[in-house]
Amino acid sequence: MSILIKNVDIYVNNKIKTKQNIAIKNNRIKNFPISPDETEYDEIINGNGMLAIPGFVNTHTHVAMTLFRSYADDMALMDWLQTKIWPAEDHLDNDIVYWGSMLAFAEMIRGGTTAFCDMYMFMDSCAKAAEKAGIRGNIARGLSGISPNADQALQENIELYKNWNNADNGRFRVMLGPHAPYTCPPDYLKKVCKVAKKENMPIHIHLAETLNEVNDCIKQYSITPIELMNNIGLFDYPTLAAHCVYVNDNDINILSKKNVKVAHNPGSNLKLASGISPITKIIKKGITVGLGTDGASSNNKLDMYSEMRLAALIHKANTLDPYAITSKEAINLATKNGAKCLGYSDLGELKEGYLADIQLIDRTGFHWKPRLNDISLLVYAGNSFDVNTVIIHGKTVMKNKELLTIDTEKLDYEISRVIKKLYSFKH
Repeated sequence: MSILIKNVDIYVNNKIKTKQNIAIKNNRIKNFPISPDETEYDEIINGNGMLAIPGFVNTHTHVAMTLFRSYADDMALMDWLQTKIWPAEDHLDNDIVYWGSMLAFAEMIRGGTTAFCDMYMFMDSCAKAAEKAGIRGNIARGLSGISPNADQALQENIELYKNWNNADNGRFRVMLGPHAPYTCPPDYLKKVCKVAKKENMPIHIHLAETLNEVNDCIKQYSITPIELMNNIGLFDYPTLAAHCVYVNDNDINILSKKNVKVAHNPGSNLKLASGISPITKIIKKGITVGLGTDGASSNNKLDMYSEMRLAALIHKANTLDPYAITSKEAINLATKNGAKCLGYSDLGELKEGYLADIQLIDRTGFHWKPRLNDISLLVYAGNSFDVNTVIIHGKTVMKNKELLTIDTEKLDYEISRVIKKLYSFKH
C-alpha cells in the first residue's frame, strides 16, 4: 500500500515547511518527493491548505472508562475510586469493554490521536477493538496485588503479552500493569519484576498521584513511592510512571538516573484535585515526559489538544514563567516525547523511515485567524474538530472527517445497549 499526500504544509524540526509532498510506502514515510509520479501510488490525498503533523501519542489511558464518563464527578481520587468506580467496574465484561474501547478509539482518531498506552481489565477485548479501529497501542492488564485474583491477573498479563506483543506488524506492544503502590504491596511488585525480567516486558504504573498516597507510603514504609519502587527494583526495567505529581528533588534524581519515563496527565490531575506535577523541573533533569488523558471518566474527554494546551498554560502559571512550556515544547510532549514513552525511536516525527502516523489539520476555522503563527495557533487555538484526515501505520483510518474503520451507526447502537447492561445495578 502506498499513499501520496500532495501539496501540504508540514511540521518538522519545530518549523513549518510549506507546499510539501509526503510519500508513504507500507507503514512508513518513504520520502518527501518534489515532483512525484502519481501513478506510483495507490491513494492520493490532496493536502492543499492543510497542515500535516505527527499523530498524537496518548501515554496514559483507561480507554473503556469512556462508559463511566459523567457517572462520578467533582470527587477526590480515592473517594471517586472506592465509592463509585471500583464498585461499577465489578459489572464489566468483555462485551462492555470492547464497545467502551471502540467508543474511545473513535473519539481518539477524530481528535488526531494515533497511539495510546492503556492499563485496564478485559484487555484482550480492548486489543481486538484497537485492531479493528486501526489504532496503535501499548496495552497492559491492570494488576492489583490486594485483589483475590492478583496472581490470576498477572498470568493474564503474561498471556496478553504472548498473544498481542508485536502483533499486526508491530502495531501492538504489551506492558505489565501494576496499578499503584497502594494496591500492589512490595511482595506482589517483586513478582511483577520477576515476570518483567523473564519476559523482557516494560512496566506501566501510577506513581505519586496524590499527596495522600505519598503521605500514606511514608507512614507505612518511611520512604516515598518513588523511593519504594526503586528499592524494590521496579525501575531496573523500562518503566512508564503515570502522574508523578508529588515528587521531591530526590525522587526526580531517581527517575532521571533510572531513565523512567513520565506520563503527565494535567486534565485528570486538575479534575480530581490531585495537584500540578512539577513537569518543568522533571524535564530539566533530562526525563522524557509525554502527555496522557487518563480515563475519560476522570477527564471527561480524550482530547490531546486540550492536554497540550493545558500543559503549556498550567505550567506557565504554576512557575510564573511565560516560557515554562512553549508551544513547540507542548507539541513535542504530545508527539515525539510520547512516542519515546511507548518505547519507540521511529515514531512521533515526520521523517523519512519513520512510522507513518499522521494527522492533517484543517486551518479554515475562524479560530485560526489571523494566521500570524500557525505553531502558536495549533496549541493555543486548535482543537480536535480541526482534524480532517488521519493515517495510522500507513493506512488511512479517517478521511475528510469520515471514520473508515469504525461503523459509527453500529457503534452508537452498541454503546446504548452496553450502557443499559452496565448500569442495570443500583448506584
